[in-house]
Amino acid sequence: MLSNRQLFLNHVGQTSGQPLQLEVERAEGIYFYTPEGRRYIDLVSGVSVSSLGHGHPAVVNAVKNQAEKHMHLMVYGEMIQSPQVRYAEWVVEHLPSSLGMVYYVNSGSEAIEGAMKLAKRATGRPEIVAFNHAYHGSTHGALSILGDPVFHKGFLPLLPGIRHVDFNNTEGLDAITEKTAAVIVEPIQAEAGIIEPANGFLNKLRERCDQTGTLLVLDEIQTGFGRTGKWFAFEHYDVIPDIICFAKSFGGGMPLGAFVSNREIMHTLTHDPALGHITTFGGHPVSCAAGMAAQQFIEANNLISHANRMGKLYRELMMHEGITGIRGKGLFLAVVLDEGVDVERLMKEIFARGIVLDQFLFCNHAFRIAPPLVITDEEVRESASLLIQAFDAAMK
Repeated sequence: MLSNRQLFLNHVGQTSGQPLQLEVERAEGIYFYTPEGRRYIDLVSGVSVSSLGHGHPAVVNAVKNQAEKHMHLMVYGEMIQSPQVRYAEWVVEHLPSSLGMVYYVNSGSEAIEGAMKLAKRATGRPEIVAFNHAYHGSTHGALSILGDPVFHKGFLPLLPGIRHVDFNNTEGLDAITEKTAAVIVEPIQAEAGIIEPANGFLNKLRERCDQTGTLLVLDEIQTGFGRTGKWFAFEHYDVIPDIICFAKSFGGGMPLGAFVSNREIMHTLTHDPALGHITTFGGHPVSCAAGMAAQQFIEANNLISHANRMGKLYRELMMHEGITGIRGKGLFLAVVLDEGVDVERLMKEIFARGIVLDQFLFCNHAFRIAPPLVITDEEVRESASLLIQAFDAAMK
């Protein structure tokens, strides 16, 4: 009989030539466990997905309860389903009043695709402006606005009418014109290495969009739902978007995404033509139940403030000659490495000590710390100590 590892390599489509190949038999809290019983600390959260960690009772019970009632019923948008409408109510109650209507999808890429279509439909304009070193997904439209030509080259031609400019560079805002349907931007650039807007950049971007009648779309797929120490990262910068995109932790560990706007803009998808956007499994009732359970637990247990405290603790503990600084907010952090650090060796030393973490797509001199929001003081201290040990070993 073939092993799971052999079956994985033989029959499961791969994303790279060197997958991690960590076989996980079970997961609990912030930990993965292999079939041999070895424990690994999860400092990635499935790339900002598992805010409550793994196997959290609030989410597991919500999944069980909803699965016993019903699962998929009909193509999205046709039937009234309690998990969908109650979660939508919760979401809009936590957003500015101008963002009052939720369109459910299955993933972040689909949320971006929906937002791009919605902006074009609502404005009648052909162009979209996005940012260099931004990641928005891998579907054809999302790939077209992804800000790195290396990822484009095998799939050309992509969508026309896309313009890329530099984040935090106000001179590039002239690219936004009366032909621009939308500007799509992360409030904090994630895969660029956790780059925050500087010198009021998002406010200036909002002003330029208002001047040209362009819709501002915020991609909060990685940053939403408490990750940065507020419900949404845009709250740090006093900017309100016209459309906002969610996924990852939005589903509480289940597949779920959404784009959110106001009623007038969203209504444009219902006519000329009807079914302007459609999805079969978007807003799956089990996913909606899981997502709402996760957010309610975060709210009831004040995990957003906890994320700020734990992020501060990491900053205090992660002091080493191989570290030049830590960027980010809450538990959305980038550890920036000194030029003398052998990054490949460091990553091997970290993994050997039982820590799973992640590097950035567009920043090779940093790694991310984004553990579940339920991580404890003791667990932060343990993981930070192991990381420092890995730095010591890598720099010998």
